[in-house]
Amino acid sequence: MPIRPLPPELINQIAAGEVIERPASVVKELVENSIDAGARRIEVDIELGGVRLIRVRDDGGGIPRDELALAVASHATSKIGSFDDLERVSSMGFRGEALASVSSVARFSLTSRQAGDDSAWRIEVDGGRMQDVHPAQHPQGTTIEVRDLFYNVPARRKFLRAERTEFAHIDDLLKSLALAREGVDIRLSHNGKPVRLLKPARDEHAALARVAEVLGPEFPGQALRIEHEAAGMRLSGWVGLPTASRSQADQQYFYVNGRLVRDRIVAHAVRQAYADVLFHGRHPVFVLFLELDPAGVDVNVHPAKSEVRFREQRLIHDFLFRTLHEALAQTRAGAAMPDAVAPMAAGTGATFAEHRPATAQPSMPSWPQSSSQSRLGLGVRDEPLAGYATLLGSSVAPRPSASSWVPPVGNEAVEGDVPPLGYAIAQLKNIYVLAENAHGLVLVDMHAAHERITYEKLKNGRITANLRSQMLLVPLSIAVSAKEAAAAEEHADALGEWGLELSRSGPGAVVIRRIPALLEGADVAQLTRDVLGELAQQGSSRRLEELENELLSTMACHGSVRAGRRLGIPEMNALLREMEATERSGQCNHGRPTWVQLSLGELDKLFLRGR
Repeated sequence: MPIRPLPPELINQIAAGEVIERPASVVKELVENSIDAGARRIEVDIELGGVRLIRVRDDGGGIPRDELALAVASHATSKIGSFDDLERVSSMGFRGEALASVSSVARFSLTSRQAGDDSAWRIEVDGGRMQDVHPAQHPQGTTIEVRDLFYNVPARRKFLRAERTEFAHIDDLLKSLALAREGVDIRLSHNGKPVRLLKPARDEHAALARVAEVLGPEFPGQALRIEHEAAGMRLSGWVGLPTASRSQADQQYFYVNGRLVRDRIVAHAVRQAYADVLFHGRHPVFVLFLELDPAGVDVNVHPAKSEVRFREQRLIHDFLFRTLHEALAQTRAGAAMPDAVAPMAAGTGATFAEHRPATAQPSMPSWPQSSSQSRLGLGVRDEPLAGYATLLGSSVAPRPSASSWVPPVGNEAVEGDVPPLGYAIAQLKNIYVLAENAHGLVLVDMHAAHERITYEKLKNGRITANLRSQMLLVPLSIAVSAKEAAAAEEHADALGEWGLELSRSGPGAVVIRRIPALLEGADVAQLTRDVLGELAQQGSSRRLEELENELLSTMACHGSVRAGRRLGIPEMNALLREMEATERSGQCNHGRPTWVQLSLGELDKLFLRGR
């Protein structure tokens, strides 16, 4: 067959195969165009899951009559005009092929009117065949109708799912767009029935209400507000507490300059930030907005614009990881009450402000020491029952003796007099500590709580210990890829700080001379390959730290007070005070919650009080 140019209709249908996967893809392109046009109200009408009809109506700036034909032409756009514009794209669309692709696989019409024009104008395209522009009735803005999607491409239509499934994709898409455009009124109907109304958010509380409508009414009470700026970047939004995690990653929304994207660098940074607090197999919930110079991100890497490429990947990764890691570190048990346990109607979600006890608290008890306990060689004693002051190196100022403390009776104590986790009143089945605070009843899993406390202290001891690495008796040479060998050479100093001393011995080989002392007995070759693989792919690696943390977690688990151990009131109060002062003490090392708050109102409901 001789080489010849393809007809424009076929070119557009080929492009549609990349851009238009299903009805939700059409809705995405049309709604993003409305957003770029400055619309404050967008109405989306769907019939038969989008196969029969997709209608998107907005109140944006409109399109002039003489540009209507260009609007549906291939590679025609008002959003970029040069390579410099492409390098700094800030609009949702820019490729100039969406309308041409849609109109090539459906019966398409576009009606638009600009402010001040006497009338609107309409253009129709049937399977890529354009009709003449003619006058029409329409208020300011634009309406696009897409009928009989894929009617001329039956093979594509066969791949569409059931009506309910296709509509669910459209609904999910609009919810994701609504999170990034909180000031836009978005309405959705299906087969003539209103389905979703997302009202514009005018303040912080209304924005959180919109988030709750998308992620569920319980999310605001289980979320941390993120607001951080550094290195020309700004990260804002909400991240769910570890206790709000899910079995699948279906509620993760990450936006770059207002564009919802999927990116492995982002996913890796978030996963590492939650590594110490998330139960195995669970996924965090978050809505995060990253803002940076458009020149720092390439959005022209995917036809549907769902992926991006960061120019400074390592900087982005470290910024995201450190911001989220520090925010989650402030989730001390008892912090940010009562917001963290309040229903949606009560206001905003939790913050990561640290709550300190306002009055004198019990001193640390001196618990009996077991004869089987021994030193770890890390500057921290594996003696959890030998007294918190000795075991955990408490920096808290001396306080009155716990034995002299008497729980407040009646209304004698004001809310500020009671620490966040209150004071112990009993122990249940030698497993749970029961305490009373200003809000009601606190239940603590004493083993899980002490495990986290011990773990954090062991990590701090590791950081300050002198014995960080040990020399291998015989240096070990391993084969790696050229990219990994280059990473070993580039990051040699950083690896040395963690006790791993490597040197490049050839184009695809490295020599291991030292390893972290804590990892003696580990598979050194595989460990090194894992670390270098992450460095080559992500620009950073926490594999060494993760392995050390796994070991310390095991040590903390075995060195913590066990269920079945009878504790006195002073010992229980000491545990509560340490929980309040310890980072991430809301979860144990395995991601399980360490404490639960039952408010007085919740207790009243159990006994039908007030009814």
